[in-house]
Amino acid sequence: MAHPTIEEGRRASALRFGDPRVMALAGALCASLLAVTGITNRSLRARVAGLLGIDYTSAQMSYDLRRLRLKGVIARLPGTNTYAVTSDGMRIAVFYTKLHDRLLFPLTAANRPPAPLRLRQALHTIDTYIDDYIGQSRIAA
Repeated sequence: MAHPTIEEGRRASALRFGDPRVMALAGALCASLLAVTGITNRSLRARVAGLLGIDYTSAQMSYDLRRLRLKGVIARLPGTNTYAVTSDGMRIAVFYTKLHDRLLFPLTAANRPPAPLRLRQALHTIDTYIDDYIGQSRIAA
């Protein structure tokens, strides 16, 4: 999923974990309403735009639908412009969303209150050591 591949003789771009657009797609796919009604460009685009908080064009949605289809996350329903989330696709979307929301986001927010003081101090110590190491090895930050 997180690497480009060749699917059906076509290049399938990566769905990189942590990319805001991919995370918004995963979150939108987890909506149970879409599992029942099916996914269209318009319905998924509205949810993704809401999660991103920025404009999200129909062309961007078409590109993302193609990536999701080629990666096996969604499948096109025959004779329609509607897609359904595959069982593997739902597992991937839930995994991406839970891992980001429950593990990575709290860790990146750990250097700000209300994180415990000891945790913030430990992160500050790590930052100091990294900065010193970079300075000693003359690596540009």
